[in-house]
Amino acid sequence: MKLLKYLPAVFLLISLLSCHTGAKNNVPVIGFVDAFEDATIAQARIGFVDALKKNGFSEAQNNIKIEYRNAQGSIPTLTQIVNYFVSEPVNLLATCTTLSSVTAVQKTKTIPIFEMVSPTPERMKVLDANGKAPSNLFGAVEDLNYIDTSFSIIPKLLKPKSGKLVIGMIYNQSEPQSADAVERIRTLANQLNITLIALPLNSSADAQLVTQSLLDKNIDAFFANPDNTVFASFETILKNCNQKNVPIFTSEAGLVQRGAVAAFGADIYQWGYQAGEQAAQFLKTHKTDGLKPEMVKIRKRVYNPAAVKKYHISIPSNFEAVK
Repeated sequence: MKLLKYLPAVFLLISLLSCHTGAKNNVPVIGFVDAFEDATIAQARIGFVDALKKNGFSEAQNNIKIEYRNAQGSIPTLTQIVNYFVSEPVNLLATCTTLSSVTAVQKTKTIPIFEMVSPTPERMKVLDANGKAPSNLFGAVEDLNYIDTSFSIIPKLLKPKSGKLVIGMIYNQSEPQSADAVERIRTLANQLNITLIALPLNSSADAQLVTQSLLDKNIDAFFANPDNTVFASFETILKNCNQKNVPIFTSEAGLVQRGAVAAFGADIYQWGYQAGEQAAQFLKTHKTDGLKPEMVKIRKRVYNPAAVKKYHISIPSNFEAVK
């Protein structure tokens, strides 16, 4: 009977030893860090894993091990996750969204980091005094040029209720790329003779109140910018905008699948796939020669048929309907 009492502890010890044995058998370990839970962002992880599989690396073949962690929007948890992976250490880090990428860069200068759904190193403000990106940072990145195209779509598709077109947006003021995007959009709105109303918020918990405040200002359209808080609270934003008959436009193709009218932006799955291809090259060669953060390659003009029908919007032929 005493032996049965200690069996659970014995099984746990065997399990832990098995994990360490896998590492000793030279199975590369990938630490995948997601900053928060989101249906659109999740496509990047799928693309990343698919790229590895296409290049011959998968857990099914037992030639890699992927340790996945999601911070659920908590900065302290995100820091703990990255610290854990660095202390193991893992063979490489895969970071999804800006906060994950910045945290990883702050915590390690040696483990290769393959970022996705993140801006350029310059936009993340991680360049050194000589203007160089961290030597261990790779993957697929985006600048803000595509936002010009995304925002400029709106006056071509939508007529103002009266006089000047009024577009509203919300943004997390603590996210560097979001604050940069707002300033860029302000400049573009002036050039296009559009009135822009941008309200800040601190977290997705504020989304309901801030969105309602924005809608009370009689806006013609809502622009969902590349902001992690907007991603996380999009269903709340969509519900409120639909109730007020305000269409949503965006720079993120994934949000069109979730109910926005139209977008010109990166395909999130392909973004992750592109980062995964770089990671696969590293796993094959054990070197990072020739690798660097590269611009995301695939952007799409897409529209949501149901949203287009609801708002009676005519879409150009060079836009593709989301499924």
